[in-house]
Amino acid sequence: MPIVLPPLPALRQFEAAARYQSFVRAAQELGQTASAVSHGISSLEKWLGAPLFQRTVRGVSLTSAGTQFLPYVIDGLSTIALGAHRLPGRRLEKRVVLSTTPTFAQRFLIPRLSRFRKLYPAIRLNIDTSPRQMLLPLDGVDLSVRTGRGNWQTSRAELLFSERLLPVTSSEYLSKLKRTGVVDWSSSTLLRLSSVEQDWNAWAECSRIELNAGDEMYFDTMQLACEAAAAGLGVAIGRLPLIQSELVSNRLVPVVEPAVKIESGYWLVSAQGKEPRTAVTTFRNWLMEETVGLRRNRLTPD
Repeated sequence: MPIVLPPLPALRQFEAAARYQSFVRAAQELGQTASAVSHGISSLEKWLGAPLFQRTVRGVSLTSAGTQFLPYVIDGLSTIALGAHRLPGRRLEKRVVLSTTPTFAQRFLIPRLSRFRKLYPAIRLNIDTSPRQMLLPLDGVDLSVRTGRGNWQTSRAELLFSERLLPVTSSEYLSKLKRTGVVDWSSSTLLRLSSVEQDWNAWAECSRIELNAGDEMYFDTMQLACEAAAAGLGVAIGRLPLIQSELVSNRLVPVVEPAVKIESGYWLVSAQGKEPRTAVTTFRNWLMEETVGLRRNRLTPD
């Protein structure tokens, strides 16, 4: 007797929409229109005979039925992805899927990828910078670069490099802040990250500086905050060594020194108890070699 299942495309739409709490962001991830996602989920609700989302002018949220159904969908899709990932085949054997942040990809990885490509042209690297927390290995991800303290109990974490916080801005903006010879924080605009507000607090506490900024702006990523700082919009908290090239070129300049060391760092994370494929091990070894100088407290590798 055949297994009766809801349509698979609608299940993917439901999982993405539930994760983002947004049809629009789910559509962006899936490469579809928001209308298509909404229609697919409506069809799934009709098939199930229960509403999965509450729809309001402010957005969508899961109903009790949606909350109950979601874990089964995640388990099912993850099992399919894992099964496909484990199939022997040349294409999969030569592929490495890396999940990371946009900032790490843009500021550290991409400028160095030409070295990896020259050394290992047969390995295909897939880089995923979606904001969702990837599950290893159930999402088909081989490796993940994460920020934190490396204490993820279900994963193996290897330190790539530690971080230091440094307030930075443009030369022109700094001259305005230091008209009297000292930094006038009351006339500054702090460029904050909406997801990591504690960066400024951690720096201020370690530097023993009381922040009484005149204004604030919020950004999704450090990349955007630093771009805004370079454009003279305010002062951002940069993370060394990721902003080292801008400091060398004077595109960004320190507002107050020295940089403050924090407990957080960038870690290369892999699944525990899983024998990595040769391509995955090759990429892991290359990335660890690229960052060996940073673990020795040098700001830039050779």
